[in-house]
Amino acid sequence: MMAWLQLWTMGLIATIALSILLTVADSGVPGVEGEKRGPVEIVKKETHPVLLRQKRDWIWNSLYVAEEKPAPLPYKIGQLKSSQRVEVKKFKIKGEGANSIFTVDDKGDLFVTRSLDREEKSMYNLTATMYDGNNRVIEDSGDFVVQVTDINDNIPVFPKTYNGSVMERSSIGTEVVKVTATDADDSTTVNGELRYSLIQDLSAFEIDSVKGVISCKIKNLDRETKSQYVVVVKAQDMRGMASGSTATTSVTITITDTNDNIASFTRKTYELQVPEDHKLNEKIGTLELEDRDLIQNKNPIFIIPNDIRRVFNVELSPNKDGNLMLKQALDYETTNSYTLNLQVRENLDFPADNLNSAVTTAQVNIKVLDVDEPPVFSQPVYTFTVVEEQIVENIATVTARDPDRANKKIRYSISDKDCPISINPSTGQLSTLRMLDRELEAKHMFQVKAEEEPNGLESFVKVNIMVQDINDNKPELAVEDIFICENDNANTVIGTLRATDKDDQPASFSFSLASESSNFSIRDYGNNTADIVVKEGPFSLDDPKDYSVDVRISDGGRPIQTSVTKLAIKSCRCDARRSPTQCKAGARRMGVSVHALIAILLCILTILVIVILFVMRKRYQKDSLASMKNSGEIHEQLVTYDEEGGGEMDTNGYDVSILSSACHDGSLLRRPDHHPHPSLYAMVQKPPHHSQPTACKGDMAVMIEVKKDEADHDRDGFPYDTLHIYGYEGPESLAGSLSSLESSSTDSNLDYDFLSDWGPRFRTLAELYGVDGHEYYHQY
Repeated sequence: MMAWLQLWTMGLIATIALSILLTVADSGVPGVEGEKRGPVEIVKKETHPVLLRQKRDWIWNSLYVAEEKPAPLPYKIGQLKSSQRVEVKKFKIKGEGANSIFTVDDKGDLFVTRSLDREEKSMYNLTATMYDGNNRVIEDSGDFVVQVTDINDNIPVFPKTYNGSVMERSSIGTEVVKVTATDADDSTTVNGELRYSLIQDLSAFEIDSVKGVISCKIKNLDRETKSQYVVVVKAQDMRGMASGSTATTSVTITITDTNDNIASFTRKTYELQVPEDHKLNEKIGTLELEDRDLIQNKNPIFIIPNDIRRVFNVELSPNKDGNLMLKQALDYETTNSYTLNLQVRENLDFPADNLNSAVTTAQVNIKVLDVDEPPVFSQPVYTFTVVEEQIVENIATVTARDPDRANKKIRYSISDKDCPISINPSTGQLSTLRMLDRELEAKHMFQVKAEEEPNGLESFVKVNIMVQDINDNKPELAVEDIFICENDNANTVIGTLRATDKDDQPASFSFSLASESSNFSIRDYGNNTADIVVKEGPFSLDDPKDYSVDVRISDGGRPIQTSVTKLAIKSCRCDARRSPTQCKAGARRMGVSVHALIAILLCILTILVIVILFVMRKRYQKDSLASMKNSGEIHEQLVTYDEEGGGEMDTNGYDVSILSSACHDGSLLRRPDHHPHPSLYAMVQKPPHHSQPTACKGDMAVMIEVKKDEADHDRDGFPYDTLHIYGYEGPESLAGSLSSLESSSTDSNLDYDFLSDWGPRFRTLAELYGVDGHEYYHQY
């Protein structure tokens, strides 16, 4: 009560003070000052160029216009006033909507000429100026505002569609989604103040009436029972009063999944079969699980008894079921069945919904199937050691067995034919076929095959034979070129000796002279090195003598191996730093290995064999030619031949001496088995138009034809085909025989009588070829 009294007192005092100020403002004092100031200032404006700042005396009232108010006629919304005491006034306005939307009369009354929309424009800024009767400015421009007041002429609007989600089992008050509606009316008034509500009275969700936030109303949302809700939200202005405008929208709320159900076996007993040769780490079968949750929230954990865990294991499949896997090889002969009691569980943050109905324990019966298996070796890989350079009858034994109940007998073998190791097919005992050399091959690898008898399954195992080294190689001298200088004196070291050994055993080399040297000695340091030292010097490059030493090397092994190497020493002329400038190469005995000598001898022998074969071939060719010459055969060589015909010139290209002889005695027709008969040339009828014989031309033709027919029908002699005779080409000819032994002789039986029709020049040829050779022959 006291506080209210104090406030009322302060308000009363403020009201009295305001009244006093207004009274003073309306008193004559200001008016007098205005009257005095008016004329004086006008005179001053006329006589003096300087204008004094004048205080503005506009008196503004609040100007408001209600939106959507009809204006068939302009209506007054206020008046422009000034404290100036001037009888004649004139007002002008400028700015937004001046003289169109807003007009003013000479009294200063402001009118609106049409209906206004606050949502289109809520405020108009204008400027007013007052003039006197002489159109002179009494009040400079003054700004004023016309405000458009709001009315509830717009309804709420939801700008978009809203969807929300919330996890099942969320607590009460968990925010799901926030909805927001808009209203074009003035938000500072009740016209634009919105309130939200849910049309349907849902027991699962509620909404904040001012903020529009939808939240959980309960804590037992269950996706497996209902996974989606649709709620209708209403937005109403006028602070939700019944007279307010409303708008609605649907909001879809999805219930997301959480792991609130445990996985459950679909059966209480699973029956599986697996062959005993099933591969390790491969699936035997699938144990299906049921889970009401989504697959991403399905996280089963399998519990296997300890005694079975070494043989079997359970892994999750892509669908998060249980794949039973094999960890250890099965043996039907040892164990032919297994029984597993499996459990499944899940780690949950709260009790499972299906705790009472889930099957969390199942029995898995596994039956092992018998399979005929190949032999099994006692070891996956065998490694043995054999001493080199020895024949070993019993290296070791490779053993395999038949894992089946039949227990068949095993036969062993080595498929590599070049393997130096043999195996006893019955016992698997290994032995060497020949002595092994570690320096040639330090390790032998091969496979042993074990096969069930008879013709059963087979398997293989890898065997490594390591060749053990013995001291069987002589040491070898390793040294660079050694030289002496002309001015080397006694005790000068001219080179260092080292040695190598192919044996694997560590060697302790010692160096010494195999034969006494008058110029050099060896100083052994006992650390596998030695120096060659000059005993007596100096030397001369002009001395024709070559220097060398015989170095004996011992490797210190068991047994001790020694070697003697002749080391050549060059003589040189050296500078002050003992760098050779001119040398005479010392004689160095170079050895040639046995293999190199064998290769050289083989090359020489091959060359000798080739030469002998070549000589024999030449001799055979000469003998063949000689035998042909002595056979009495007739060979004619055609040098040139003019096929166009040249009379007597035709015979210039032939050796026709033998044919000419046939004109006299007919020797060509003689055969050992025939009696002599007259020459064919004497029997030939010459044509009458040949007045002069020309080298027995007709007789020669008849003789040749007879000779051809005789050669065709006599297989004991060589064939003669044409004047260009090839009796025999020889065995080495690429052309082979050109004889006509196998050719048909039917051409000789052709009818040439048509040549008579060609004229007198061909009559003789027709008579010649028209006569049968056999008939001529038998006439004699």
